[in-house]
Amino acid sequence: MKRNIVIATVAAAALIGGGTVAAYAAAGDDDGAATQRQSSVRITGDRDDSAEDAAEDRADDRDDKRDDDSVEVRADAAGAKVTAADAIAAALKHTPGTAVGADLDDDGSRAWEVSVVKGDGTEHDVRVSASDGKVLGAHRDDDDDDAREDLAALKGADVDAREAAVAAAAKGIVTDVDLDDDGPAAWSVETTKGEWKVDLGTGKVTQDLDD
Repeated sequence: MKRNIVIATVAAAALIGGGTVAAYAAAGDDDGAATQRQSSVRITGDRDDSAEDAAEDRADDRDDKRDDDSVEVRADAAGAKVTAADAIAAALKHTPGTAVGADLDDDGSRAWEVSVVKGDGTEHDVRVSASDGKVLGAHRDDDDDDAREDLAALKGADVDAREAAVAAAAKGIVTDVDLDDDGPAAWSVETTKGEWKVDLGTGKVTQDLDD
């Protein structure tokens, strides 16, 4: 009788012990799953942070490039003896028409590129030396659709590209003149001190707040 009691006790202990081990195992499995989930969250968070850092680095690189380009343009503008207005006048003398833009190249060539639209709607790019005002060459631009749109936008305008360059010169050395037809048409002029809009009717110069 005593022997049966002992065996029963041992069996009960074994059952209890096994249940305890199983409970510990189950608890261990739960802890492992929780740890795995936490690790996954940390990895995902790290990836998100890395993506944000990479995006910020790319944005910084673009800002640095724009700053470098601005420095180069200012240096070229300071060394140019021929103004935007003079370059436009020289281009129109070589290729009669309507000037719709002028840009000072920043590739070290020290030349203005003036866009002229002829009466037949064809656009021509005329290169003018920024050193002496001589025409270096001209070629036709294939994008005649934009040229006709520019002529339409300038219909009835009292201020041409050369006059816009002269007006904006009070805000710094002009490096770019372009027709902005996004909304009410106006001349968009870049100088060494910022970006400006020149009214087609009055020639009034205002700071371009869109950029």
